[in-house]
Amino acid sequence: MGLPQREPATDLPERVTIYEVGPRDGLQNEKSVVPAEVKAEFIRRLAAAGLETIETTSFVPPSWVPQLADATEVLADLGDAGLGPRRPVLVPNERGLDNALAAGVGAVAVFGSATETFARKNLNRTVAESIEMFRPVVERAKDSGLWVRAYVSMCFGDPWEGPVPVEQVVDVCQRMMDLGADQLSLGDTIGTGTTGHVSRLLDALDAVGIGSDRIGVHFHDTYGQALANTMTALRHGVCVVDASTGGLGGCPYAKSATGNLATEDLVWALDGAGVQTGVDLTSLVQTSVWMAGHLGRPSPSAVVRALAGSD
Repeated sequence: MGLPQREPATDLPERVTIYEVGPRDGLQNEKSVVPAEVKAEFIRRLAAAGLETIETTSFVPPSWVPQLADATEVLADLGDAGLGPRRPVLVPNERGLDNALAAGVGAVAVFGSATETFARKNLNRTVAESIEMFRPVVERAKDSGLWVRAYVSMCFGDPWEGPVPVEQVVDVCQRMMDLGADQLSLGDTIGTGTTGHVSRLLDALDAVGIGSDRIGVHFHDTYGQALANTMTALRHGVCVVDASTGGLGGCPYAKSATGNLATEDLVWALDGAGVQTGVDLTSLVQTSVWMAGHLGRPSPSAVVRALAGSD
């Protein structure tokens, strides 16, 4: 069986944009370095499967994330296919932005934290200091005509601080969006979020003027809640979902963070609900199997296991 039975849901958006993070977030925690040419081919295959928005890489110092030290090489291999507003790259600071601009990218993302401990571990700064570090990055990016995304991690729990008050998350999200970002991505970095928590946070953000039309959600599947949390967000009007092909991913600074929501699992659920994504599931599964071969292990995606095993 290649596709789910389609029974349209009336409480979901007609179309969802999948923000594919596999080439960046999915691969960043891999211990063995994936060659640049394989990363570039991965991105080409994802695009051929119908994924329009693909976060390609990150201009972070190689000592931070060795896997992504080849950002310039990957983008050079991709050529024009790696540029434009549908090919964001992550930049941590102005130096990262300089490299991104030199590469000719059309979109960037900055990565903040809702908690002080993770801000220290990830950026070696307090939350306030990190936001001030992002200020000139966002300003210069917007002045250069780039689209800007603001990630906020640890929105649903922190491995060092435990539960994170909703009001604290909202405050950080407001300060990040006040910089001038076009879109906010809410990160469940360690996968501890639940559906009620998702609803409460989205309601709280809406109450301060950050509507669901400006929000993307980014769930990890540590406790098997990523898809349920995503469907809850969609029922609140969110139309952008971060996902990683094959369920790849993790965070080098939060060891309890396991894989992202698998893009295939998301597409299966949305196809069945009659929600348009523009993604060809068969092609996507083939891409996951191909990448799993390069990584030397099977994909953690349930849909990939089911469909690849049925061939």
